[in-house]
Amino acid sequence: MTNETQLRERIVEIGRSLYQRGLSPGSSGNISVRLEDGWLLTPTNSSLGYLDPASVSKLDWKGNLISGAKPSKEYFLHMAVYHARNQSGAIIHLHSSYAAAISCLDDLDPGSCIPPITPYFVMRVGKLPLIPYFRPGDKALAEEIGRHAPKHAAVLLANHGPVVSAPDLDGAMYATEELEETAKLMLLLHGQKVRSLTPAQINQLREQFGADWE
Repeated sequence: MTNETQLRERIVEIGRSLYQRGLSPGSSGNISVRLEDGWLLTPTNSSLGYLDPASVSKLDWKGNLISGAKPSKEYFLHMAVYHARNQSGAIIHLHSSYAAAISCLDDLDPGSCIPPITPYFVMRVGKLPLIPYFRPGDKALAEEIGRHAPKHAAVLLANHGPVVSAPDLDGAMYATEELEETAKLMLLLHGQKVRSLTPAQINQLREQFGADWE
């Protein structure tokens, strides 16, 4: 079994898991992974719960389709992250309920929509910049994402949802799950006086676990 075949099957497994847990309703969300000779992306108008490994799109670095079904119309946002962030080997973009709800709140901190309320959010996600609203499919979004991707593994698209990258597929899934759970916590705490981690506590996470919170 080739590495590409294994990655296609892992995309299907992760997609099914996300769908079954209600994190990617309908045909929303997309998953991609970097290859040596291009990259894989889930097809357009496809449910992450019912993917076919052979139909997963394979593209070159200009966005041209090499094989598989027609790719997600949001292919360009994945490509923008890959071009700007060499350490990103996989990306998950969802419309998951709690993170999407956070993205609709007013007066968010554009530097990080979610404060450092848990050590695991700091370690697995890092600061979460807010990307201004763009209509779905607007390729101008790529430039905005590209500005943030060099320093941030994840961003939140206003009135839309999160884009999360990691060195590999499993890492992207874990970070996406952590983001969603922290978004849920933030909404549960909304209107309450919240105790965030202190700069000294965040520095400890940097020193002990290599957390990236710049």
